[in-house]
Amino acid sequence: MAVMQMQKISICALKKDRKAILEKLQSLGVVQTEQFINDEEGLEKMDTLNAKMDFEKQVQLAEQALEVLNTYEPEKTSMFSSLEGKELVEKARFDEVVAEKEAVMEKAEMLVSMSRQISEHQSEIQRLQNQIESLTPWLALDVPMDYDGTVTTAMLLGTMPAETTVQSIEDLVRDEKPEISGIDVEIISRDKDAVYLSVLCMRSDVQDVEEALRSGGFTRPSQVVGLIPAKEKERLEEDVSRQELEIKDLEEEIRRNVDSREDLKIISDYFRMRANKYDVLGTIPQSQKTFVISGYIPKKAAPAVEKEIGDHYDCVVDIEEVGEKEEAPVILKNNGFSSTVEGIVASYGLPKKGEIDPTTIMSFFYVFFFGMMLSDAGYGILITVGCFAALKIWPRMSASMHQTLKMFMFCGISTTIWGLLFGGFFGDVVDVVSETFFGVTVTIKPLWFEPLNDPMRLLIYSLAFGLIHLFVGLGLKGYTELKAGQVKDFFCDVVLWYCFLIGLLLMLIPSDIFASILQAKVTFPGWVNVLAIILAVGGAIGLLLMSGRTHKNPAIRLAYGAYDIYNITGWLSDVLSYSRLLALGLATGVIASVVNQMGSMFGAGVIGAIGFIVVFLIGHSLNLAINMLGAYVHTNRLQYVEFFQKFYEGGGEPFEPFETNTKYVDIKEETLS
Repeated sequence: MAVMQMQKISICALKKDRKAILEKLQSLGVVQTEQFINDEEGLEKMDTLNAKMDFEKQVQLAEQALEVLNTYEPEKTSMFSSLEGKELVEKARFDEVVAEKEAVMEKAEMLVSMSRQISEHQSEIQRLQNQIESLTPWLALDVPMDYDGTVTTAMLLGTMPAETTVQSIEDLVRDEKPEISGIDVEIISRDKDAVYLSVLCMRSDVQDVEEALRSGGFTRPSQVVGLIPAKEKERLEEDVSRQELEIKDLEEEIRRNVDSREDLKIISDYFRMRANKYDVLGTIPQSQKTFVISGYIPKKAAPAVEKEIGDHYDCVVDIEEVGEKEEAPVILKNNGFSSTVEGIVASYGLPKKGEIDPTTIMSFFYVFFFGMMLSDAGYGILITVGCFAALKIWPRMSASMHQTLKMFMFCGISTTIWGLLFGGFFGDVVDVVSETFFGVTVTIKPLWFEPLNDPMRLLIYSLAFGLIHLFVGLGLKGYTELKAGQVKDFFCDVVLWYCFLIGLLLMLIPSDIFASILQAKVTFPGWVNVLAIILAVGGAIGLLLMSGRTHKNPAIRLAYGAYDIYNITGWLSDVLSYSRLLALGLATGVIASVVNQMGSMFGAGVIGAIGFIVVFLIGHSLNLAINMLGAYVHTNRLQYVEFFQKFYEGGGEPFEPFETNTKYVDIKEETLS
């Protein structure tokens, strides 16, 4: 239960060693760079923005090339690829690819260019297909669409509303322009939206005919081609085929470069590291011949860094303690068990300066409550074995994934223990299988009691465990105040609340209300009852007088005290929140038992066994997934809402070292731990 002690480090060295020192610090990955030195005369910062942007563009180009390869030749990965971690690359192999970076980036540009050409061809195909679609209604036309007619006749081509007929067109022209001698109308095609037609008339009447047709909704086609539509369609289809062939050739060329995938990953990480380095380089004060880099470093790593840098370069390495008023970045330091829930604490907020690290204490309650909520030995064994196997099979998984699986492994052990205490093994599968298939009922007896038969007993224990959890949180608040020398605050904010709460609790236990819940009457000796009254009344009076101690006005002081006593309702609400331990524990067992009963409905025999196995696998898989998620969410809630609010604020900044931050590969080289 500790925050790793941090120190400040400053390195003043010759400018000629700047590149080597930065690369060494990046490979060690134990220094978070921070500017401690004020800008002074003779010191300036290098403008690295353009260089950084160039490196980021190279990263983007390599990423685009990888995306192209993955589009046309997806990388073969297993369903457990997320557990495998990044590929481990020898330093020599990494340097070999970096030495050929120009060739690798040329290939990246080629891949991206080919992908762009494919997109252009696809756009062209879409355009051609749109043209073909617009020609479809005119395919029966046996003259070019731009045919104007003869010397004495003219052709009008266009569309009219779908209900239009030849007779209605002739009547329309006759009514609108009776002086026109005659027209010839041919319906080429029709659909639900329009009629496609051609109208022949005398050239001298063409304007009057078109004017009459427009009054009935006539419009000329938006696209007119110089060939017979059927011929134009053949030409367009040939063009589409050529475009598709070019796309096929480009796709095959892309697939032939699939061997470049690893090189592109390495070069992407290389430029990503360079961009990170130049980002730091732009913050370093430097003169014509020297530079200064400073930051935070874990105290345990400081001697090794001082030796690694100081022994190999002409420089001055200064290590100093962090100032009283300074907020250093935070690294949590816990044992192998407690460190598994550091991610849970970090999600809420790392401890700020002066706060204790709640990880160790929280870890025991976390695993305890998780197992109590799931509380089935069968599920616990599956979780434990699955997580343990994954940790052994894929040792190079990411640190966060390793931490999470290890946490669930411990939660699985807790679930198994609670399952044995409550007699749950895939619900009541032993009872159901023995009775259905063997005609004899075999029951796994609980080591403690069976919650389904005695839910009120489980409720009492759930609330009791919750009260212990909350009391520990209040105790941690007291520890923090004593550590800071705030004895008065410790007495007023912690001791008085302990007296008040314990007094009320001792008064409640012998009451009829508690007896009805517990189904048993508890009787204390007389002196305990007197002590309970003294504690409750004394605690209440103390809170009334001392909670508003920062205010000099007596009325305001008493008002704050009364409001603080009213917060006993908040304590009641917090304690009742732990009834979720009962609710989720019962839900797991009830659903598991229902699944077993559904499986037994097929009866005995081979068919019954097959049906039972199918229902068992599907039902218990869903039950495990749902209730495991529920246990995770509600266990987090008990820590965040009920436990942490008693003593913990958070707000510390995480330690973010200048390191080799890669996306695809890990470079096999010596680093400091």
